[in-house]
Amino acid sequence: MKSMKIAAIALIAIALLLITAGCTQPSATTSTTSTAAPIKELRIGYQPSTHQMAEITAMDKGWWQQDLAPLGVVNVTDTVFPTGAPEMQAMLAGDIDVAYVGSAPVLSAVATGLDAKIVAGVNTQGSDLVVRNDLNYSGPQSLKGLTIATFPAGTIQDTILRNWLMQNNITPDKDVTIKGMNGGDAVTAIAAGKVDAVFLPTPSPSTVVNLGKGKIVVHSGEMYPNHTCCVLVVSGKLIREHPEIVRQIIKTNDKAVAYNEQNLDEAAGIFSNKTGTKLEDVKDSLKEWDGNWASDPNIIINPVLDYARIQYNSGIIKKPLTKDDLFDLSFYQKS
Repeated sequence: MKSMKIAAIALIAIALLLITAGCTQPSATTSTTSTAAPIKELRIGYQPSTHQMAEITAMDKGWWQQDLAPLGVVNVTDTVFPTGAPEMQAMLAGDIDVAYVGSAPVLSAVATGLDAKIVAGVNTQGSDLVVRNDLNYSGPQSLKGLTIATFPAGTIQDTILRNWLMQNNITPDKDVTIKGMNGGDAVTAIAAGKVDAVFLPTPSPSTVVNLGKGKIVVHSGEMYPNHTCCVLVVSGKLIREHPEIVRQIIKTNDKAVAYNEQNLDEAAGIFSNKTGTKLEDVKDSLKEWDGNWASDPNIIINPVLDYARIQYNSGIIKKPLTKDDLFDLSFYQKS
């Protein structure tokens, strides 16, 4: 009888051990995260605008490499894109891991399946409407019948310009002609008299002015006060498997912003050397722009969701997008 009781107790103990093991077995997500392959190379996309000077300064100073090396990153590279659309195409193709990009192109990419999130802001405002010197600008209505070059459909500049025109009872593509171009082509077009105006991010407006081919008549902050422009986007894979790298990317960006603000002339020189933009144009753009380098993603949620509404209503994207579709706010921490 005693041996039977002992056997029964042993069986119960074994059963409890099995149940406990089943309850404490690590989930598949935890296992995948803990065994994720290290990131040896980090690939960053950016555009040649003073909106994104932090990326350029951090690369020039070697801070990307220096700050990410303790996390296993061996090499950091960057690639320049003329506008946001090809940059987002590169991210969709897996060619870049991080993007400094206007928030509007992110909407189209996410709506078509991009696995990525906005984790921080980059800048607000900072684009200008420039008209030919021989034109008399007296308000939005005076633009009727003109041809305006701006970034292609789905970009921040195209979204803000079209929305501002409609708010002023001007129908885009009917009352005015809008041509989608990259910044360099738009500057060439107005300089050659092939378009009447351009709406571009800095430093391009200052380039047109310094060429003697145009005058700045409206800042983008007048069209949409405190609007979001560029944002910091990282791939979903990086977020899930290497959150510590994402946190450091934001910290390094903020370090570069602080340095730029305290050393504007040096930062302008770094930008000029990297992009080939005339130093005078860069310095002038930093004096006249209405932009602000701002990384807190919490202050840009409403404008970005407003862009999503505008793009959905205009048919650029085929489904509405929510805050959770677009943002991961868990990485940003105020210093």
